[in-house]
Amino acid sequence: MWVNNIIDSIKLPFRKEKELFSALYGILGFYPHDIKLYKQALLHKSVGRRNEKGRPQNNERLEFLGDAVLDAVVGDIVYRHFDGKREGFLTNTRSKLVSRDTLGKLAKEMGLDQLILSAGHSSAHNSYMNGNAFEALVGAIYLDRGYGACMRFMEKRILTQLINIDKVAYKEVNFKSKLLEWSQKNRVKMEFRDMEQTRDENGSPVFTVQVFIEGLEGEKGTGFSKKESQQKASKGTLQRLRREPQFIDAIFAVKADRTKMEEEPVMAAPDLEKLENPDFIEIHHAEPKEQERVATESPQTVLDDLTLDDITASPREKTREEIIAEAEEAAFLDENA
Repeated sequence: MWVNNIIDSIKLPFRKEKELFSALYGILGFYPHDIKLYKQALLHKSVGRRNEKGRPQNNERLEFLGDAVLDAVVGDIVYRHFDGKREGFLTNTRSKLVSRDTLGKLAKEMGLDQLILSAGHSSAHNSYMNGNAFEALVGAIYLDRGYGACMRFMEKRILTQLINIDKVAYKEVNFKSKLLEWSQKNRVKMEFRDMEQTRDENGSPVFTVQVFIEGLEGEKGTGFSKKESQQKASKGTLQRLRREPQFIDAIFAVKADRTKMEEEPVMAAPDLEKLENPDFIEIHHAEPKEQERVATESPQTVLDDLTLDDITASPREKTREEIIAEAEEAAFLDENA
C-alpha cells in the first residue's frame, strides 16, 4: 500500500485534477486509481447529468453497492471485536455504526460534504445526501481497490480516528429513566408489571413486562433480563406518548378522576429521534474536568445520564478494557432487578 502511495504521489503533479486527488487522499489515506468512480460517488442525482446513451449519471448505484459492502465490513469488524457476544448485540452495534445519521455526520467531519456536487442542495435540506455519498464512496473504494481496502479504510480511518467502537456498542439511551422522568414531572402513576417468564430454545430465561400508567396499558417489552424488557417497554410507551395524543388524554382523564384537582401543564414526552440520533461525531474534545465529574458520580447518576453524546475516539489514557468495564457497569446496573 505505501509503495503504491509513493508512486501515486510522484504522479500527482502531472494529473489534471490535482486538487480532487489531494482532497480524496486526505479522506481515504490513499490516492485513487480510477478517479471516475470517485467523481461519480460525489455526484448527487439533483445535478441531472446523463451519459451519451441518455442514462442518468449519479451516485445511486454506487450507494447501493457501498451499503452492502459496509454491512459486510462493519459486521466483520464487530464480530471479531466483540468475541462471544450475542447476535442481537452485534446486530444492534452494526446498525448504530452504519446508520444514515452516523454516516452523514462522518461525511461532514471528514470534509466529504464539501466535495459533493449537487444542484443547490445542502445537508440542511437533504439530511441523507451526506450519508448517501459516504456509502457511494465505499462502493467506489470497493470497485477501485477491493474489499481489503474497504476494511482498512473503516478500521484505520473511521474506527480509530473518528468513532470509539466500544462506546458505540455499550452506551444506550436509558428509555426507562426518560419515562420515569416524564411520569414524575407530570405526577402520574407509572409501574412495570411482570407479565410472563419463559425460556428460549437454548434454555435461557425470557422476561416480558408491561408498562401501566394510571392503570392504563402501555407497551410490552421482552428480553433476556428484566432490565432489557423494561427498556423495550419504556421505548414503546414513549413512542405512543409522542404519536398518540388520545393516549395522553386518557392518562390525564384518569388522573383527574383520581386527584379531583385542576390539572397542571402537561410536559411533552421526549423526542426519541433526537435521543437516539445525537450529534456525537467529534474528535478529541473531552475535558479533564468533565472526566473527573463523571468519575465521581454515583453509578445510578451515570445510568440516568447514559446517552450517545460521547462516543468519540481519542488517544486517551483509558484502555479498551477500562472503557468496557465502566460502560457495562453503567448500562447493565441491577440487570436482574
